[in-house]
Order: sequence, then structure tokens, then C-alpha cells
Amino acid sequence: MAAHPLSSMTGFAREGGTLADGSSFIWELRSVNGRGLDVRLRLPGGFDALEAPLKEAAGRVLKRGNVNGTLTVKREDRAGARLTPDPVALDQALRLALDLAARIPGAPPPRAEALLTLPGVLRAEVAEPDEAEEDAKRAAIAAAFARALDGLVAARRAEGAKLAEILGVLLDEVAALHGLAATEAAGQPALHAARLRESLAALLEGERRVPEDRLAQEVALLATKSDVREELDRLSAHIAEARRLLASGEAIGRKLDFLTQEFVREANTLCSKSASTALTRIGLELKAAIERLKEQSANVE
Repeated sequence: MAAHPLSSMTGFAREGGTLADGSSFIWELRSVNGRGLDVRLRLPGGFDALEAPLKEAAGRVLKRGNVNGTLTVKREDRAGARLTPDPVALDQALRLALDLAARIPGAPPPRAEALLTLPGVLRAEVAEPDEAEEDAKRAAIAAAFARALDGLVAARRAEGAKLAEILGVLLDEVAALHGLAATEAAGQPALHAARLRESLAALLEGERRVPEDRLAQEVALLATKSDVREELDRLSAHIAEARRLLASGEAIGRKLDFLTQEFVREANTLCSKSASTALTRIGLELKAAIERLKEQSANVE
């Protein structure tokens, strides 16, 4: 079975359409990184009932990310729509106009067409909503959301494909540095022994000799404390696990995040146990590469 493609948490999709009453609408979906899945929808009045089922639909195909969806509906003003005056607003406007005309000498009486242009005087006659028509509108908008959701998933997978390549390159870099660290670390016990002998010679100035068995014990103890083979073995296992996760293509974001924290821990310990400048330098480069790996892993779903 082919692996499920890796997905990013970043994506954008837009989908629109036209309703039976001539109104046009547009869905815009945006997603960015998030610790879990948080879907927020902005819906105009009359479509609130869609929120719960649409969120549920998003939860079936998305696992992580902050997703914002905005529905914009542009209602079409039908030609010939019946306008009717608001009696209260018209009566108030007329009284104000007549009162003002009476105060101004020679002023003409208010004109009917001027009164009708005042805000609130005329209103469109609203017909009772047809339930079947409203259901059809909601169905059309829900279908468009599903298409937009498919587009968002496709966009996140396209970003995920690029992300998989970047993560693969970074893992190769970490693996190469791991190899250099293992080679350099092989000489640490001998280096510690030589340094210990030099320090003792400087302190004693040839006056006393430390028994060889005692010296061997001290060297063995120091070598044990500075042995980084365990850290290198664990780091090698982490690299193998990260490659396995990438190959699986599942929603691996959380697992990868936890794993990169283990990468950081082993690299820090490696640097703290280093007995040579060369190994310290490799350890610092390793930490930098792991940090880049961690940053990119944060984008994985």
C-alpha cells in the first residue's frame, strides 16, 4: 500500500458559486500551524445552522492546524423589487420638513420625491422566506465548503511534499554529522588518559609516582564519565525513527515534535561530554542542524 502523503498545516483555498435567488458567495479557507485542530467559521446571518456540521466535516479530514473559514454572500438586488414607504418614518420626515419650511420665510413646501430619498423612508417589501429555497441555499453553500475543504487539503499536501524533501535533506545532514562525531569520539579515552598523565606530571614535578593501577582506575572513571557512545547510539536510533515516520506519511507532526526534542537532548549531552575542540565543533554544528530540523518539523500536520 502506498504511503499517505505528508501534509503541512499551512494552506489556502477559495470556492464560490451562485444561489438560486441570484446571490453570489465565496468561501475562503486559511490554515496555519497549531498544536491541535481549531476550526473557526465566520458566517453571515441566516447561515448559523451550518457551523456545527461544517466544523465536523473539517475534523474528518484535518488533524492539526488553526483553520479560519469566511463565507461572504453578496445578495442580488432584483430589478422591480417592490418598495413600500414606512408610515412612521415618512410621517416623522414630513413633520420635520414642514416645520423647517415654516421657519424659513419664502421657503417652498417639501417635495414628495425629496422626502422619499431620505434614509429609512422607503423599504423593500420582504417576502416570507420559502423553507425549501432556504434549504437549497444551505445545501449549495455546504457543497461549496466541501470543495473548498478538498482544495485546502490539496494545498496542505503540496506544501507537505516540499516539506518532506527539506526534512529528508536535514536528516541526511544530521546523520553525516553523527558519523563525524562517532569517528572523533573514538579517540576520547586515549585523549583523557594523556591529559590526566600530563596534569599529574605537572603537579608532582617528578617527586612521586602514582601507582599505575591507581592511574588506570582514574583514567577508567574519567573515560566512563566522558563516554558518548550511548548518546551517539540513541541519536542513531532517533534518526532511523524519524526516517520511518517520514516514510509512513501519516499525521506525524506531534510524534516528530517529541522526537526532535530527544535529538536536542542527545546533542546537548554530547557537547557537555566532549574532550576535544573538534568534537565540540561537530556537536555545535549538530545542534544547529537539529534546530533547523525542529523548526521545519513544527509545520507538519
